[in-house]
Amino acid sequence: MTTARLSTTRRHVLAGGAALALGGFAGRAALAQSAAPTILANARITTLDPARPEVEAVALRDGLVIATGTVAEVRAASPDAEEIDLGGRRVVPGLNDSHLHATRGARLFALELRWDGVTSLARGLEMIREQAARTPPGEWVRVMGGWSRQQFAERRLPTPAELTEAAPDTPVFVLYLYSRAFLNAAGARAAGLHREGAKESRETPGRYEITEDGGAILYADPSSATMNRVIAELRGLDAAAERASARHFYHELARFGLTSAGDLAGGGHTYPQGYAATLAMAEAGEMAMRVSNFLPPQERGRELEILEGYTERYALNMNMALHLEHGFTIEGAGEAIDLSFYDFENFMAARPVLPRASANGQLQAIVRHLLRERWPIRVHATYDETIRRMMDVFEAAHAAEQEAGRAGFAGIRWAVEHAETVRPETIARIAALGGGIAVQDRMAFAGEDFVERYGEEAAADAPPLADIVAAGVPLGLGTDGTRVASYNPWVALHWAITGRTVGGTALLAPRHRQSRMEALSLYTVGSAWFSGDEARKGRLAPGQYADLAVLDRDYLAVPQDEIAGTESLLTMVGGRTTYAAGPFAGMAPDLPAIRPDWSPVAAFGGYQNG
Repeated sequence: MTTARLSTTRRHVLAGGAALALGGFAGRAALAQSAAPTILANARITTLDPARPEVEAVALRDGLVIATGTVAEVRAASPDAEEIDLGGRRVVPGLNDSHLHATRGARLFALELRWDGVTSLARGLEMIREQAARTPPGEWVRVMGGWSRQQFAERRLPTPAELTEAAPDTPVFVLYLYSRAFLNAAGARAAGLHREGAKESRETPGRYEITEDGGAILYADPSSATMNRVIAELRGLDAAAERASARHFYHELARFGLTSAGDLAGGGHTYPQGYAATLAMAEAGEMAMRVSNFLPPQERGRELEILEGYTERYALNMNMALHLEHGFTIEGAGEAIDLSFYDFENFMAARPVLPRASANGQLQAIVRHLLRERWPIRVHATYDETIRRMMDVFEAAHAAEQEAGRAGFAGIRWAVEHAETVRPETIARIAALGGGIAVQDRMAFAGEDFVERYGEEAAADAPPLADIVAAGVPLGLGTDGTRVASYNPWVALHWAITGRTVGGTALLAPRHRQSRMEALSLYTVGSAWFSGDEARKGRLAPGQYADLAVLDRDYLAVPQDEIAGTESLLTMVGGRTTYAAGPFAGMAPDLPAIRPDWSPVAAFGGYQNG
């Protein structure tokens, strides 16, 4: 599906759905519907189905679960099925990241050197040295987040001098949690940063420091203007390389058993231009997971105008991956619907104070427009202070809409994203307006930074998972990958269960920690609520999507410290294999060669697990 075809009116999109179904997808869809059933047998299958919470076998057909039970029961229900022996392994419903910047991560994955899971700064610097040696002139070595200084044996950040020593001639950019960025001398020169500019900028939003080696430290305090400018100027990929990058990224996510994600765009990531690689995959029947997209305006001051354009041009819930039900859809607006109402998650700096005029003016106009169009809303808000002010606007918009004879928030799926410091009284307001809260493991990466500024007592309730659950507010877990945290869901599950950061610091109070089954449910059924899919996704029960992961260890039985190292041996979406390893490697889908040939992914892969 081309950009031009996507940029039609909403009426055209709705009317065109049937015609599209008769096009290139029709043959593939027909084959999928006529496929023989498959039985996965001899396993410990956690279904999250209250009627049968653990079974030995599951039968799949036409993208759905058709039977669960003992091996004998499932064989009797599907006598002509192909059978796969899982060797007693643990199976769980496919994981669903409530908040993942998937399409942005997909188009840039091939260009990024990932420090996710690297256990020492020394190894990270060695990776930069190795990558610089293969990176051609004019290109950068870029480490775009997903790591914490606390995961390193050295427990510290890199210095520009160390980056310059590792890569004297190749520009290097290393992003740390949207809090700071580090450039070697070649990178500072390529970015046009110099000592005079640094002196002038100390009182401006784009503050940076030139170090003795000629490198630079960029500070996201009082804003991230310079950091964002440098990121935006980094070279991208051509269309073919972007698509190969996307194939490899979704394969990487499937490596950890991810089968669904809520996509919240990310800064500078615009629709439909930035989504071209994933849209091409959807058109070709290559989607390896279900992606629910929430679209943001990306130009300050034009937010309402842009969102009005979205609601006019695009139909909600239209599936652009016709080979896979709910494979690639537009679900609503978010996560930043008003760019002046955005509390940047930099725990190394003071909490930002937002302008009240915007909160009471433009934000309310935006919210009322989305409510009238019945578009779901997801809004980034880190701090309770931000959420309280947001709720003032939301409640006023709801009252005004109801006074005008419209439904307001009634029947709308809307959610607060992140909510690390949300308080019980604010949670009650969210509950009263029918909202949800999507929580990610950002504190697993930035928790020690949070403690340095706000103290251990505040960190113990950040975020207050038990209070959210007790209030009956829908709650979904995720990562906020790929920059402020890793995309690895098992790191997030480990954090929710143990309350520990990637550096091993216990922060989250015991009362907020989840059992293994509770955490798994929040990462599957819980996250499905945010895209309105909780009735068909998140459990392995008849009629539910055949989305699942066969794990390399028993998540419910291994020591807690081993949870974060979990991977999938076999991941299925709609009964189709999206990842296979170990004894199931022969079932793995073919991947194109990564491009460019000097890509860090070719040398190092993605997450460094072990």
